[in-house]
Amino acid sequence: MQIYIMHNEYKQFYICGLEYDTIIRIVNFYERRRKNKMKKALIIGAGPAGLTAAYELLIKSKDIQVIVFEESDCFGGISRTVEHNGNRMDMGGHRFFSKISEVNEWWEKMLPMQGKPAMDDKILDRDVTLDENGPDPEKEDKVMLSRSRVSRIFFDDKFYDYPVSLKMETLKNMGFLTTMQVGISYLAALIHKRPEDNLENFYINRFGKKLYSMFFEYYTENLWGRHPREIDASWGSQRVKGLSVVAIIKDIFGKVINKKGRRVETSLIEEFKYPKLGPGELWDVTAQKVQELGGIIIKNAKVTKIWKDEENRIIKISYEEKGIEKEMYGHYFVSSMPVKDLILGMNDVPDNEKRIAKGLPYRDYMTLGVLVSKLNLNNRTKIKTVSNIVPDCWVYVQDRRVKMGRFQIYNNWSPYMVKDLKNTVWIGLEYFVTEGDEFWNMTEKEFSDFGVSEMLKMGLINDKKEVIDTHMERVKKAYPAYFDTYNEIDTLISYINNIDNLYCVGRNGQHRYNNIDHSMVTSFEAVKNILNGNKDKSNIWNVNTEQEYHEETK
Repeated sequence: MQIYIMHNEYKQFYICGLEYDTIIRIVNFYERRRKNKMKKALIIGAGPAGLTAAYELLIKSKDIQVIVFEESDCFGGISRTVEHNGNRMDMGGHRFFSKISEVNEWWEKMLPMQGKPAMDDKILDRDVTLDENGPDPEKEDKVMLSRSRVSRIFFDDKFYDYPVSLKMETLKNMGFLTTMQVGISYLAALIHKRPEDNLENFYINRFGKKLYSMFFEYYTENLWGRHPREIDASWGSQRVKGLSVVAIIKDIFGKVINKKGRRVETSLIEEFKYPKLGPGELWDVTAQKVQELGGIIIKNAKVTKIWKDEENRIIKISYEEKGIEKEMYGHYFVSSMPVKDLILGMNDVPDNEKRIAKGLPYRDYMTLGVLVSKLNLNNRTKIKTVSNIVPDCWVYVQDRRVKMGRFQIYNNWSPYMVKDLKNTVWIGLEYFVTEGDEFWNMTEKEFSDFGVSEMLKMGLINDKKEVIDTHMERVKKAYPAYFDTYNEIDTLISYINNIDNLYCVGRNGQHRYNNIDHSMVTSFEAVKNILNGNKDKSNIWNVNTEQEYHEETK
């Protein structure tokens, strides 16, 4: 019988007078031989950095076989979305904003911008940025929404802008005496600059001691489990580049004088993109495209060992899948796993590098999704919301009575994150913990009871009976920390860079508090190096070290 088959490599049709089974055997034989000749890129981790690297390699080279190893059963890492009883949770709160055109184009390719109003846009009859040719979020799931950024600080049972603004409402909340103390403290900081050898001095130099003690000291200690004076100032230089009292004043005048085209600091960005079904949707779509392009993703595969040969090149990895230890050889190795685990899982590592890696600290994360009939917070803003809830996407908690660090209001991220938008409020209580501590070891009921009790203390609800449902999630190594042996990180970087077929990317891969776009750019650079044969990896490590922050507008 005559059968038409397509030769994948040349995209030509051949007419064969052979039996179907024979043709399949021949095709499979040549396909196996072709793949055996291909070089393998083994990618550790299916979060933003790992999946970006996989996709970029597949679209830019036909000569490299891509295999991704993911320890969990889902994609996105800390940027995943968790669904519980029809409601969706964002692990950590992820706004999609970047001034990097390559990143924006990449996002647009995966999830195009909305072309029609979303559910809450329609209910509130509000104007929203639309793409003329974009999909309708009421009819299609694969779509980015345009969201307004509203984020405030909850301090002394009052809301303050984040970052702190000097508008009349702020001064009224603080009172005359505190306002004078803030002003005097800031002037003192201008006259006497402290050496920026720790995070405390970094903040005081920019805000003055009074504002620092009100809005930065306790929150930072709660976040990291260390006082700011014990933390390296480089964390602040990454996360609040350009932000200061002067920047706040400039932003205020910029809004008054020139509303169009003004230059705004990173934390003052007012609009961002957000996937309809939460951040994990972007990585689910990316993973699907990776597989469609021929990439292999192995889930529930924990990488346990990384093997180097006598020439200081990695030759293979060992991984555990369904309780069975397996191994795979490769030519290129892209790692987004915690650099601590990478080094400690590698053979023939010098004692000093082992010591540094072992001492690298992390902060882990727990969140409690809480479904309530209403929040006991009045919306005193001019921003319209469904059911008139407060308009914040997330709120920083500066309350020494509680351990809660932040809470998210998922209703405001996307109306499609909440099963019953009009009649319920779905929030996420966020706690910064350390794996193995008393919080980490709480049962779901214990954690739920604790979180609800803190909501009562803060006045978020009046009665625990208002709670309809709860759900707990844990995230290991969510935040690479900047203390202990971190000040010796350059020694580790030098050691890693001498392994010429190893490329460390992403937040944990570089032990750096990167945003999503930063993590993606490290993978862009790694792929360029692989394809160009570039052994100098400084371009990868230089991402997010420049003076101008990536989220600052032009």
